[in-house]
Amino acid sequence: MRSPQPEGTKGSLMWLQRAVERRPDLLMPATLGSIDWASPLRADDFAEYRDRSFLDVLGLGHLGADLAAFWPRGGPQWDGLGRLEDGVVLVEAKAHVREFMTDPSQASDTSLKVIRAAFAGVQADLGCNQRAEWTKVFYQYANRLAHLWWLRQSGVNAHLLFVSFLGDETPGIGGPALRETWDAAFRLADYALGLPSRHRLSPFLHHSHPHVRNLC
Repeated sequence: MRSPQPEGTKGSLMWLQRAVERRPDLLMPATLGSIDWASPLRADDFAEYRDRSFLDVLGLGHLGADLAAFWPRGGPQWDGLGRLEDGVVLVEAKAHVREFMTDPSQASDTSLKVIRAAFAGVQADLGCNQRAEWTKVFYQYANRLAHLWWLRQSGVNAHLLFVSFLGDETPGIGGPALRETWDAAFRLADYALGLPSRHRLSPFLHHSHPHVRNLC
């Protein structure tokens, strides 16, 4: 599914659009090479993509049937997508920790069976303990990790980039001013999901922390 977005006026929607358009250098961690951004782009209505469409954008449409077997329709809608010289990048952006604390899955019982089976495969391969039900705790984070895992299992050199903005001063919300706040949030999520400190996906998880003052 292709989902055109308005030009953002606040939060991570605005900051990511601005960063891709004006300062893509701020989004690139040292652990990744140069990113050729495929979304969100002004010329493409700042569209975001999910399900088979995100594969098509990345030139991976041949994996569409395999994705449908792994995950039901209505999967992650990616904040950004990019290409590397030898791989692809999936992007999740946040400006406030509250955005990171997502609700449990709202999938139907039929879809939940498929999702739980997918999570079980990921958990077993990564050596997770079973502290939490991934459909109920940090569900968005968990399903992003699952899709990275699936792509890599499918032979794709895929990477997952978490863009965690600093200094958003939206009244009543207020984003972190320090990188350490985001680091703590991710450590908490990893603990809740039972992830070991190092696992097979660790080398392919990346973080950047652009300050919004550089995007105003």
